[in-house]
Amino acid sequence: MTDSTNDIAGAEARDALEQAVRVSLRAPSVFNTQPWRWRLAGDVLELTADPDRRLGATDTEGRLLLLSCGGALHHARTALAAAGWRAEVRRFPAEHRPDLLARIRVTCRIDPDPAARSLVAAVSRRRTDRRAFGERRVSEQTLGRLRTLVEAEGARLHVVPDDRVGELADSVDLAAYVNYINPAHRAELTAWTHRPAWTGDGVPPDTVAASGPRPVPVREFLPGGSPGLAAGTGRDEGAAYVVIFGASDRPADLLRGGEAMSALLLRATAEGLATAPISEAVEVVWPRQLLSRLLADGGDPYLVVRLGYIDSAEAVPPSPRRKPFEVLDIED
Repeated sequence: MTDSTNDIAGAEARDALEQAVRVSLRAPSVFNTQPWRWRLAGDVLELTADPDRRLGATDTEGRLLLLSCGGALHHARTALAAAGWRAEVRRFPAEHRPDLLARIRVTCRIDPDPAARSLVAAVSRRRTDRRAFGERRVSEQTLGRLRTLVEAEGARLHVVPDDRVGELADSVDLAAYVNYINPAHRAELTAWTHRPAWTGDGVPPDTVAASGPRPVPVREFLPGGSPGLAAGTGRDEGAAYVVIFGASDRPADLLRGGEAMSALLLRATAEGLATAPISEAVEVVWPRQLLSRLLADGGDPYLVVRLGYIDSAEAVPPSPRRKPFEVLDIED
């Protein structure tokens, strides 16, 4: 192979990695903080957390930061597979650099992965839908497929039985109360729901739904404010509540949990489901311990996700996203 051919292959790999970063910008994150940074050097892409975007009051242990970064990593991995690239991914590759979460190196061209292409097609359509879902129930077959995807990413999925949804609601209620009486949390919530448009982040009011009766409460993003979406005609009658969990709260497990979260949300979107992560119950230690009692085999809960079908033709507006140059450093 000539040097010029090598140069072309290297340029193609760099273009593919840059495009993967662009796809990762749409990954979900707590309060839409987008707490990640990428560094591209040659044919290697590195992912680190952005400590300036960590929620010090809401995410005191940094668990949601790692889940969010895991979501960005899965988005990038999936984009490469969909584009026909084999990628070698090493998580926490350097012991002396705990901030380095993952290193991705493209190794060769392959046939595009049809499953990955389906997920990438869902990236631009995925929304956090905070409206109430209708009566149509999520099938056991769909939940089974989602469980298989989550397990393939190194995490596990628990479907909350109908007769234990009340326990889930108690955990969320308790965590919401603890957060409400914490002035630092309220200040953080206000800061990330009143962001200037140019920042490309945060939770804008037009993506927030009005409150209404639900089996499991949703976060009050705008206490006393004016949400941009109606509550919805349903009351979550057909909603399924699932818990993504793992063996421990070690950083490597939490990162994997974020990758599983991304896989679940994208596949659910591809299958026509509406999705809404519920992080309140894992933000506070005691409610998280209550939530862990729902897991028959034990484990550490990472995130709750509400799944269902929306009785509305109105689409949720997309949340803002930062520009690639704000998250990507390129070295020549």
